[in-house]
Amino acid sequence: MTVPLPKDRRPLKPREVVRSEFRPRPMPRREALADAAEGPADMKAISRTSSRGLDGFAFFVANLQTGFGPFLAVYFTQAKWTQSDIGFALTIGSLVSLLGQVPGGAFVDAMRSLRFAAGFSVVAIALSAFALAMWPNFLIVILAMAAHSAASCILTPAIAAISIGLVGHARAGERLGRNASFSALGNAVAAAGMGACGYYLSNDAVFYLTAFLMIPTLVALSFIRADEIGPVTVAKAPGPAPGAVAPRRDGVVRALLANRALMCFGGCMMLFFLANAAMLPLVGSMLTLRASETATALIAACIVVPQVVLAVSGPAVGRAAERWGRRPLLLIGFAALPIRGLLFAYTSSPELLVAIQVFDGISAAVFGVMVPLVVSDVTRGTGRFNLALGAVGTAMGIGAALSTSLAGIMADRLGSHSAFLGLAAVGFAGFVMIALIMPETRRSTVA
Repeated sequence: MTVPLPKDRRPLKPREVVRSEFRPRPMPRREALADAAEGPADMKAISRTSSRGLDGFAFFVANLQTGFGPFLAVYFTQAKWTQSDIGFALTIGSLVSLLGQVPGGAFVDAMRSLRFAAGFSVVAIALSAFALAMWPNFLIVILAMAAHSAASCILTPAIAAISIGLVGHARAGERLGRNASFSALGNAVAAAGMGACGYYLSNDAVFYLTAFLMIPTLVALSFIRADEIGPVTVAKAPGPAPGAVAPRRDGVVRALLANRALMCFGGCMMLFFLANAAMLPLVGSMLTLRASETATALIAACIVVPQVVLAVSGPAVGRAAERWGRRPLLLIGFAALPIRGLLFAYTSSPELLVAIQVFDGISAAVFGVMVPLVVSDVTRGTGRFNLALGAVGTAMGIGAALSTSLAGIMADRLGSHSAFLGLAAVGFAGFVMIALIMPETRRSTVA
């Protein structure tokens, strides 16, 4: 049975059948293929090599920085330094760190190679440690402390910029959480290793070890592929980020001051460090008075507990920041601070004082991720990420510097109980600012 053809169609000849069957289809344009391969905007895929390299770099940088922690006071005391000289040397480092945050961020913004900026800082820190061990005289120590602090002001924003440049803004929270986790592990491992070196060898061996750690740190940095690090300052979205201000020609400072979200966040972080920085020293004094024989071990436990919490929860905080937004996690981080202060004020058991440090770990996990992430949000597309990160770091440094003086005055005049309550009140003020003033900075749609 034959099917009748429509009247407007004629039977095809054999040659025409062959041509119709083998007619080539037009190839899609290369641009269309590229767009399809990209997937959602700002979701960058990086190689396993770069990812592992950044993991190792965060770990070993924490090792480097640990050498300039509490071991400095022990080393200077063994070298027969007076307390005034020790205090002056530490103050020089703190002042350079405070004043160098904004210039350090601007330096990283101006650098074409973020890997070079990070590597330069690592070498400077290692040379500072070597100089401390080799020539522990006053002038060399002052110069070494200043060099270490200045290099740290460059290294911190460089790591954040490399991280966001590798994965893009859409996955920055998860990557920064991973950085915080490896950094906490590095702090814990370095503290144990350097403590063993100081105990079994000598105190200056700590700084030789710190200088040696430059080698694995630079090796890890070399595994981060430069061609995979995108610019942090480029935004693909059609509209500006929440609270962000486009770059203007009338000065960098005015552009930063015009960014309402950045100013609000900087003020909140200053309040947080004003309340937080003095809590552990106050706890140390309480432990020394109530359990003098085991005070050193208990203080060490107070330091280790938050690092463990940070190492475990850092990646989860980063993922939650992308799912829930920034404000809920900021509220959690700020809420943990006044709760911790209240518990310290009404607790006398040394073991419970150590356990309360879990709340410090919660705050550390939140802000280890949120500080660079929120700054990245509110400066996206402005070209001022590292500069703004330095400005927030300056605010945090001011809060920390004032915290110990404020707590010391309250403790001397009113007692430790009142000092903890006062610090808790300051922390609660920061919580209220986040709840009432701070906008949500995560974009509702990834562009």
